[in-house]
Order: sequence, then structure tokens, then C-alpha cells
Amino acid sequence: MKKRISIGYPFQYKQIGFKMKKLKGCLLFSLILVSLTYAQQKNEVLNDSIKTYTIENCVNQFKMEKAVSTNVGYQYWFADKDFIDGRTLKLSVVAPHKSTHAPHQHIEDEFFFVLEGTAEFYLDGKTQTAGAYTSFYCPSNSMHGISNVGDTELKYLVIKKYEQN
Repeated sequence: MKKRISIGYPFQYKQIGFKMKKLKGCLLFSLILVSLTYAQQKNEVLNDSIKTYTIENCVNQFKMEKAVSTNVGYQYWFADKDFIDGRTLKLSVVAPHKSTHAPHQHIEDEFFFVLEGTAEFYLDGKTQTAGAYTSFYCPSNSMHGISNVGDTELKYLVIKKYEQN
């Protein structure tokens, strides 16, 4: 009986696991963006007489001069609650070892998608730390928060739908 020796076997699975996690994160983010785009197109048809969508107002490229300063960094609204029907897309940037605010809750559910840095996600008394290409989901009325626990800026997207008045 010969013993099989496999060199590099665990390393290969770790590499594949990392690539799969990154791919899953990218796929989830793509799915969210596609659903936002589809819903926007559907809403455009329904509200055609109310609001006209053009290439100029449907493309929003980041411009630092339009970013809003916060106590711990800045935020940039790619789509604010008045753009479509309360659905929003916001970039939040948080300085190292800071939080935008203490854990809180609200009626709306929301997604966070980490682009850069190391985030600690708080949800109903538990925390999890993760890096880029990770999404966090906050169900309606759940206590939640996100903090930068790294030594570099934390950049993440917030996807949320506000109730319309």
C-alpha cells in the first residue's frame, strides 16, 4: 500500500475559498445593482409623465466636491430618496477606528456592501468582522451598526429604501 502525499492541498482550497467568497460578493453586488436598475426602468415607465430620465440624470459619477462631510469622514449620494421612489444608494467613508453612529434601528431594512477596509458589523447584540466584497443585511427594526476596525479608511455602499410621504 502506497501513501499518497499531497503537497499544497490545503493551500489550494484556501485560495479557491477566497476566490469564491470574492466572487459571491461581486455577484451579490451585481444582483443588487441590476435590481435597482430594473426597478428604475420600470418606475420610469410608470412615472414617465412625472419625471423624465435622461443620460445626464441617470449617470452619477463620484465628485468629491459633492460629497457631504461627516464627523468621521464623508458620504456621497449616488441616488437620494427623491431620485426614484425612496430607494437610495450612498457611499460612506469612515476614518480608521471610527463609527458613523452608535447601533440603532429603523423601520427600513438596508444593505451594506464593503468596498475597502475592515468593517465590524453589529446586528442584534452580535458582531462580525469582514473586509472588501462583503455584504451585510439589516432586517427592519433590528439593532445594527457598522464600524471601521481597521487602520485604513472604510468605504462601503448603503442600499436602502425610505418610505415616501
